[in-house]
Parts: sequence; C-alpha cells; structure tokens
Amino acid sequence: MEYLEQIGIRAKEAEAVLRTLGSEDKNKALRKAAEYLVEAESALIQANEKDMSAAREKGMAQGLLDRLALNGDRIRGMAEGLLQVAAADDPVGEVLDMKKRPNGLMIGRKRVPLGVIGIIYEARPNVTADAFGLCFKSGNVVILKGGSDALHSNEAIVTVLQRALSDCGLPRTAVQLIASQDREVTARFMKMNEYVDVLIPRGGAGLIRKVVQESTVPVIETGTGNCHIYVDASADLDMAAEILFNAKTQRIGVCNACESLVVHEAVADAFLPMAAARLSEKKVELRGDERAMEADNSIIPAGEEDWGREYLDYILSVKTVRNIDEAIAHINRYNTGHSEAIITKDYANAQRFLDEIDAAAVYVNASTRFTDGGEFGFGAEIGISTQKLHARGPMGLKELTATKYIIYGNGQIRP
Repeated sequence: MEYLEQIGIRAKEAEAVLRTLGSEDKNKALRKAAEYLVEAESALIQANEKDMSAAREKGMAQGLLDRLALNGDRIRGMAEGLLQVAAADDPVGEVLDMKKRPNGLMIGRKRVPLGVIGIIYEARPNVTADAFGLCFKSGNVVILKGGSDALHSNEAIVTVLQRALSDCGLPRTAVQLIASQDREVTARFMKMNEYVDVLIPRGGAGLIRKVVQESTVPVIETGTGNCHIYVDASADLDMAAEILFNAKTQRIGVCNACESLVVHEAVADAFLPMAAARLSEKKVELRGDERAMEADNSIIPAGEEDWGREYLDYILSVKTVRNIDEAIAHINRYNTGHSEAIITKDYANAQRFLDEIDAAAVYVNASTRFTDGGEFGFGAEIGISTQKLHARGPMGLKELTATKYIIYGNGQIRP
C-alpha cells in the first residue's frame, strides 16, 4: 500500500528532526498551533457540523454525539491544552540516574522519545489536538487514524496544526492523518513495524480489543471505563449523592464516568431514594438487584450483563452489598481497571479500598471524573492506560518517552 508507505517514510524523516529539537522550538510551535486553532474556530465548527449531521442521520447515540461535537468552548479547550503542554517541563533528555561502577564507568539513564507513535481512535476530534501536542512535546512524530464519523473535523484540525508547524520552519509531517476509511488500510497500519514504534488505541472495547489482537506493532492499551462508586455504611450521604451525580451525569460519553453504583445495605434505604431523586433530574435509569429495588421503587431489575457494562448513556447499575469485602470483590470482578471510588468516613475502610482495588486510579470521597491528564496537571493526555506495563493511568509527557543507557568511560576495556 503505497499510500501508507509514503506516510511512514515521511514520519521517519520528521522523526530525525524531532528527536533533537530543542524545548523552545517545540514550545513556539505549540503556542502557534493553539493560536491558529482559536482563529480557525468558525472553519472547525463548519467541518464538525458535516460530521454531526451525518452522525444524526445514522442515529448515533447521544453519548457518542457528545464525544463528536465541537463548539467554541471545546476548541478553546484544545488550544488551552496545547498551551499547558508548552508550559510543561520537557521530559526529553532528563537524566534519571547516574552511578559510578568500581571500574570507573559512569552508567546512567536518560529519557528519549519513543519515535513514531500511531493513534487509532474513534469519534473524538479533541484527541487529534491532544495527541499532537503530547507527542510533539515529547519529541515523537504522530500518525493519526481517526474514525470515519469525525473525518471532516480531524482533517480540519490537522490542517491547522500542520500550518503552525510550517510557519515555525518545522516538518508538517510531524503530524499526519490517515484519511482513507478502507479497512485494509487500517489493518496494514497495525503491522507497520518498520515505521511505527508503538500504537495507542482510544475508543470503545471493540476497537481496543481489535488493535490489541491484530497489531504486530507494540500496543499501549487504553481501557474502557466501567467505573464504580461504593457508598460505605459510614458515608456522608449528601456528599455521596453529589459525587454520584457529578460522576454519572457531568459527561456521560467519557470513560471516567460512573457506570455502576455499589451501596452498603445499611444505608440503602436512606441513600437510594436520595440518589434516585437527584439522578432523576437527568432522567437516569437505575437498574438494580432485589435489595436496591426494595429501597426505591423507581429502580428496575438488573441483569448479569449490567454489572460489567460501560453504558455511555443515562443508565446506572445498582448493587447492594453486606460489607466492604463484598464491595471490593464485586468491583474487582467487574471493573475495567480504570477508576473506582469509595465514599466513607471510615479511615480503615478507605485504606483497604485504596490497597485492594485493582485499578489505575482509586479515589476516596471524590468523583471518578478527575481521572484526566488536565485534572492531574499534565495538560492534555494521550489516553488512560489500564494495562500494567510501561504506563498506567492518565498518560502525559513522561509516559511517551523511553529511556536509554548512557555510559561515560576513560578507556575501560572488559577483561
């Protein structure tokens, strides 16, 4: 596939430039890109409306439409993300350690770019700018393969980013978009080991599974989010209701939204009517077990498939438990390794939850919606890694670097 080969060749050429690019040159280009995004607001919204119109005609779910949509605030948010990345410390070249061996060799490690990063993602236009910013600041070239639903939006954003690079005297091909929607092109992209150093999928469970199973390029797995909130027996119920409302309804189409509520049976009768009343403001459907339905008659029966489901919709599963042991066991069985929260006044239970829950981010008395690169102080993020190798949780600049050993000698030879 000559089309992909040319993209790969251009990426490798750009990589040679980015590998040694200084921080100020990177920051200048990022600031320019942020400026151009804001200036292009009208054109970006026009391009996005083409995608939105087609998505509505296809009957796309509300949560997915929310992910796809661009408006002035979101475009300014993308620009602000680039400015935050520009203001962040450049990880490239950081010396992590240096030790002197008995033979006089000085052996250390320093951070270096990964090289060429491929991002395969669904209908999230903001990912286009975020991925560019983080990859570029960490010295990496990025090849983007967005979903067909966001093609016009992605093309418009990449055009703006490439113009900023050119105006700064840098290779436009530091960011490239695979515009072809041919599935064979995507399949070949996942096997471009000669050009691509790592692939990062962002999207639903089906997309992530496909990339993990079919790629021969190393993959950093970003996960879907079946996130839980456990309301313990000692919880401040007013606080719990507000945290739940935020975690579930602030944005329903995101991976850190709460999809499952776990409630200690001792507070079920008091809390579930409160929670149902609060969530009814957004018309959230509650699906629960028998004990939950006894506590509030608006709750409908849940099936086994509800406990492990990422709804991305105004639906919430409700599970009641007898103690924290059952809560931890239930969450660890059905979670996706993303973000989990406990609402409690019990210090010992909070510590047990932190220690025993197997997830990338574990909260005490706070919303799961904070699992985000911006909220964690990274600026933009490349994704939330739910795997356990190399990186876990929100992936910022440092997670987009590798290390190499650097060795200083003065004539040593091995005996």
